[in-house]
Amino acid sequence: MARPRKPLAQIFEGAPAGLDPSLLDAERIPAHIAVIMDGNGRWAIEQGKPRAAGHKAGIQGVRELIRTSSDAGVDFLTIYSFSTENWSRPRAEIKGLMELFASTMAAELNGMHKEGVRIRVIGDMSELPRRTRETFQKGVDKTRNNQGMTLIIAVNYGSRLEIVQAAQVIAEKALDGELTGEQLQTLGADDFARYLQTADFPDPDLLIRTSGEYRLSNFLLYQTAYSELYITPVLWPDFDRFELCRALIEYQSRSRRFGAVGPADG
Repeated sequence: MARPRKPLAQIFEGAPAGLDPSLLDAERIPAHIAVIMDGNGRWAIEQGKPRAAGHKAGIQGVRELIRTSSDAGVDFLTIYSFSTENWSRPRAEIKGLMELFASTMAAELNGMHKEGVRIRVIGDMSELPRRTRETFQKGVDKTRNNQGMTLIIAVNYGSRLEIVQAAQVIAEKALDGELTGEQLQTLGADDFARYLQTADFPDPDLLIRTSGEYRLSNFLLYQTAYSELYITPVLWPDFDRFELCRALIEYQSRSRRFGAVGPADG
C-alpha cells in the first residue's frame, strides 16, 4: 500500500470537529483511487447559476483532489473528465468544457510538474478540439519522467468501447498468426487486461462517486471488478480534502476479500 508523502496532521489541518488524523492509518492508503466527479450542473442550479458556473467551480475540487491525493501517498489517481456519451450534451456546454480543460491544464501544468505528478490520458483524444488535445499532450510529454503520483485523465473515454477495442486487437493478432489457438484458449483475465488502455496501471482500490448517484456510467467497468465503492451525496464542487479524508477512512473500514471468505464470515 502507498504511504503519505506529507504528515497526516498537515492534511487534516483545519478539519471539522471529529475528523482527525488518528482515524486514518498511514500504512493503508489505497494505491489507486478513481473518481467520478458528478454534480456540477446540479450545484449550479441550486446556486441559481448556469451549468457552466458549476463546471468552473468544480475545478477547485479537482485541484484539491490532486494535491490531497498526492500528499496522502496515493500512487495513481484517475479522474473521469468527459465520457464518450457526454458528446450528447448541448453544444455550448461541450465547447465551454473543452475550453475549460485546456485553460486549466495550461494553468496547472507547471505546478503539477514541480510536485512530480506524472500525467497520462486514457480515451480517444483525436476527437477533441485541437487546443484541448495539444494541451493535454503537452502535459503528458512534460511530466513523462516524473516519479510522483500518476494522474490519469479519462477524457472522451468509454469503458465498453475500450473493452470492445481490446477484443478487436486480440482478434486481429489471432488472424495475423501472432496468437495461436492454444494461447487464445488459455487467455486469462490478466492477459486480457494487458490490451486495455489502463495496462500500465493497477486496478483501482477505491472508486469515489459524488452527487449520490449509484452507477458506474461506463467508467472502468473491467478494472473496478473488486474496487471498494464510496458514494457520497456531496456535489462535486463541494467535495474538498476533508471529504476525501472521509472516503479514505471509510475505505479502511472495509474488509477486502476479493471473493474469498473473510474472518468475520466464519
